[in-house]
Amino acid sequence: MQSNHHDITIIGAGVSSIFLAYTLINENEHVSIHMIDIGKELSERTCGLDEGGPCTCESMCSKYIGFAGLGKSEGKFNYTNDFGGELGRKLGQQNTLELMREVDNILCEFGGDSVPSYSTKNEKLSSRGREAGLKVLSTEVRHLGTLLSSEIFEKMYEVLKNRITFSFETRVETISKKGEGFLLTSTCGPFTTEKLVIGTGMSGSKWLKGQAASLGLFPGKTRLDMGIRVEMKGDQLQSILQDTFETKLQIERDSFRATTYCMNPHGRIIRKHQHGLVMPDGQNAREEDTPSANLNFSLFVPRYFQSHDEAMKYTGEIIGGINQGRGRIVVQRLEDFKLQRRTESLEGNLIGPSLNAECGNMREEVPALYGMALTEFLGSLEALIGEPIHPDTLLYGLDAKFHESKLPTDENFETDISNLFLVGDCSGETHSLSQAAASGVYLGKYFINHISNK
Repeated sequence: MQSNHHDITIIGAGVSSIFLAYTLINENEHVSIHMIDIGKELSERTCGLDEGGPCTCESMCSKYIGFAGLGKSEGKFNYTNDFGGELGRKLGQQNTLELMREVDNILCEFGGDSVPSYSTKNEKLSSRGREAGLKVLSTEVRHLGTLLSSEIFEKMYEVLKNRITFSFETRVETISKKGEGFLLTSTCGPFTTEKLVIGTGMSGSKWLKGQAASLGLFPGKTRLDMGIRVEMKGDQLQSILQDTFETKLQIERDSFRATTYCMNPHGRIIRKHQHGLVMPDGQNAREEDTPSANLNFSLFVPRYFQSHDEAMKYTGEIIGGINQGRGRIVVQRLEDFKLQRRTESLEGNLIGPSLNAECGNMREEVPALYGMALTEFLGSLEALIGEPIHPDTLLYGLDAKFHESKLPTDENFETDISNLFLVGDCSGETHSLSQAAASGVYLGKYFINHISNK
């Protein structure tokens, strides 16, 4: 019979929670851990979106929730403080890099080393970038791909399930303080725990907001990244990509900061479904049978809103307006964008679109900030590569990356309520697989030391 009391309960079975639990069981044989998730086991996470069709899930989408969370996606682990979150500021730059090294070692224990890691660092390119007004962001990368990533997390699950208790397809309905610990009511009955960790990521944002409010915790500002996805000739950036698979570039002006995201040489653009919106997303060439002749990336501009609701309302108005209730994505030729005219047809366009989108005029549907950022960025990019960006380059509107509202936590991810911790993206400190996993490793080590000292 399953015990309903545990030393540590983790709500959410995403990447940060998995690395937290794995760190704990490796260092302490006696601690009892309970992991609860509203989604399914990894082997049961199937959705029509995985095959390029419509969502086939009855309730919450299994593409995004369940064991491994977004770790089931392309499995791209960027080991850097330059982007992907604020963990370096919270835990120290060097400490964070060492934690990410531990994350990579764990991945390799389960087969991650079958894909070689690579570095995007290039001093010569960084120097040229500065001259062109661009900052070149660098990282060590372990890009697992969807298939290998799923295999690794399935192996981790096989290890974890022998040591910890899982409750899948279980919704936690209420959280209340009980002495030094907590009482949880759920669709599978009540549970009690000494320490409670919430690691629900982006998919649990609405639920977390309600639970936090009931406990007297209120979030601060919310960050939202939005921008235009660009599809260009596959060899257009050859001069800067010849020594590295991906280069992340950043431009900063008085009114904005913009950064390239998810650059895919020989990749395609696919549809991304999140929060009831449809957006253009990049698919890596490794996920395809036939590589594309194009290269694509998004240019994201971060903005801050007073609340998560305000950020989602803004996104719904802009991207929902483009979607028109039918999943529409707008596409425009770069030349037409510059001349502020509508694109009527892509027939005969040198750069063949990899996504079936609807021709239109980006300037009529996308806020001026994102178009201005793209214009400034492409001007600096032309200076960097020494040639004009081809006029048949395609622009798609509009991509977005969502972030959690940040609830205050101390240096150990503990909230103002004792023994309540936030880890991974729901802490507001991490925005990437690698930093989310590193936060889990860190918290696991903290618990081990705390338990030992106690």
